Amino acid sequence: MPLKLFQRGEVWHYRGTVAGRRLRNTTGSTDKKLAQRIAAQVEADAWRGLLDGPGKVTFAQAAIAYRQSEKSTRFLEKIEDHWKDTPLRKITGEAVRLSAKELYPEAKPATWNRQVIVPTAAIINYAAELGWASPIKIKRFPVNAKKKTPATLEWVNAFAAQAVEDGLPHLAALALFMFGTGARVGEATAMTWADVDLSKRAATIRQTKIEKTARDGDTARTAHLQGAVFDAIANIPSNRRPGDKVFGYAGAASVKKVWRAVAERAGIEPLTPHCCRHGFATAMLRKGMDVATVAKMGGWKDTATVLRTYAHALEDRTVTDAIFDTKSAHGAISDNATDGKERKKLA
Repeated sequence: MPLKLFQRGEVWHYRGTVAGRRLRNTTGSTDKKLAQRIAAQVEADAWRGLLDGPGKVTFAQAAIAYRQSEKSTRFLEKIEDHWKDTPLRKITGEAVRLSAKELYPEAKPATWNRQVIVPTAAIINYAAELGWASPIKIKRFPVNAKKKTPATLEWVNAFAAQAVEDGLPHLAALALFMFGTGARVGEATAMTWADVDLSKRAATIRQTKIEKTARDGDTARTAHLQGAVFDAIANIPSNRRPGDKVFGYAGAASVKKVWRAVAERAGIEPLTPHCCRHGFATAMLRKGMDVATVAKMGGWKDTATVLRTYAHALEDRTVTDAIFDTKSAHGAISDNATDGKERKKLA
């Protein structure tokens, strides 16, 4: 833990564990502010490896510092257990790639990248920022990206109609809500009635994947409830107590149990709940919305993510008609086209 100050008489002392070492001593000062500066310097020196000797900072020490900086701790436990007190200078990119296969022997490349390579590199490069080690670049495992199948409005309407017929109006509302707002299934199922303001046709979505910082805290966005989405949510049988969940599901796992069955009974393609989020992005892009707006409305952290994931939504070749202002894929007829007709009449 970081060094803490305590008094003996009028003199301030410090104690705590830093860089794997227990430190305890006097600051020699009766001035608390000066004592805090002295303790901070002692702690910084310890982290720089000055107490252990140059080049001896270990992965365990780097991981502790990384955690104390309030970075994401997801997937760290297995990595920390693997490297333990290995000096950072001895950890190579190839060694990290081998560790991924050792830690998750049955996993696929995407998992190795996400759960080993990314967090391991983050810890080492954070240590590099502090001047304890050299930065590291780790080659990721190649991943064959699967083309995402987006839900269409027709698919969602068919699914919702079947859900209502099956006596599941809350499931119908969930599908429409995800398609209309781009919410992830986990975000949607976590939403309570306190997050919904029907008078303003709005809902607050607590975002789960937007990057968080200690300064900004949890991030959220306010989504507009379009007519069909508003009606579906308003018609969910509920007492609407603030703490009750809007859609009544504990989480994504409980939704999956009934989702596929409803799709099968509706006679439609067995898309996943997440396909509704894909459908939101694809529909927005095909309607001509700019990428920045799509990213903001759907809760993506940047426009690059939207372009990388949903570029297929822009593959309609006829959109280039817009260059000459002729009839485009969006159905708009230009002034030029009209002028052409008038010229024919005059001829």
